[in-house]
Amino acid sequence: MSGAVKFHEEIPTSITGAVAYRIRYASHDLKGRPTESTGLVIAPAEAGENRRVMSWAHGTTGLGDAGSPSAQPDPARELTLYFTPGSQTQIDYGIPGLQTFIDDGWVVVATDYQGLGSSGVHQYTVNRTNGIDAVTIVKAARELPVGAGTKFGVIGWSQGGGSAAAAVELDASDYGDLEIVGAVCMSPGVPSIALKLPGLGSALGGNDIPPDGHLFMILAGMATAFPDTLSLDDVFTAAGRRVFDQGWNSQPVHHFSDTLGRAYKHEGQVMAIDMTKMAAWLQAFNDASAAQRKPIAPVLVQIDRQMEDGPCPVPWQLGYIDAITALGGDITSTTYPDDDHFSLPQHAIGEARDWLAARF
Repeated sequence: MSGAVKFHEEIPTSITGAVAYRIRYASHDLKGRPTESTGLVIAPAEAGENRRVMSWAHGTTGLGDAGSPSAQPDPARELTLYFTPGSQTQIDYGIPGLQTFIDDGWVVVATDYQGLGSSGVHQYTVNRTNGIDAVTIVKAARELPVGAGTKFGVIGWSQGGGSAAAAVELDASDYGDLEIVGAVCMSPGVPSIALKLPGLGSALGGNDIPPDGHLFMILAGMATAFPDTLSLDDVFTAAGRRVFDQGWNSQPVHHFSDTLGRAYKHEGQVMAIDMTKMAAWLQAFNDASAAQRKPIAPVLVQIDRQMEDGPCPVPWQLGYIDAITALGGDITSTTYPDDDHFSLPQHAIGEARDWLAARF
């Protein structure tokens, strides 16, 4: 049953007044196929009941176990970034504002998503599968002695922004006895929106596709989610397939991207789209993505605007807002003009927490 805890262990945490657990729990993907995911549960150390729950949905880390946030040193910590000067981490991990959430009495859960610490290739940017993992870990937390209530909200960044967006568009059976009160989407990555706009869409239609690690991983994630209709051979050359086969589980995102770029430089194309299969790929992008249904709870989008063409370009973020508005959803947004993609979570988390708390 989704949400059932398969394994848990208490782990040390640098957050004061907190207890932390690393867990493995049952989940399922967008097709209802059983999966397992790993993740974290962090809560105030003192006893409590019916606590508010925040589910953190992390950004891009990779396609396999090398990108597992809960497997990093001291994982139950404040957000730690790869791009910080002097950083020794290979991925972004941790939860922004974690200490304040604990001080305010919240239970915080943080899924790794299917495939990042569990078997199989991660369904990268398959928003619905990632969103399901962010919901089912709340069910798992209720099996632990942390006082987690049934009401929860989701905050996600980048890939996780798309996960948070999907978390308010799921089937009733995905929630069970839980009630989702809202979703905060920090710079959300929604593939169906990106496909319609310059960047992802134009790259897929080109004759010379640059070695973009994120696009490469998106295609791998989609093929994993839709094995009956999609194949890696539809989109990868022999060189690209070799990079994938040898690195998907052992190389986190930045290492993987560098390897891909070098292969392109020395061997040529790593991606080549079979245009006769494009209709199936377009259908999969829509089926995988958020912005397909009217959200069942309010949504806040936090936009990083220092760079219009960052990892999740501003037009993609605005396109998601337009799509939810057209569906009749309750959606608002805040712009952070002085923040780029990587500074946004730390500067926006205070607003996200206050906005979410008001929904309880």
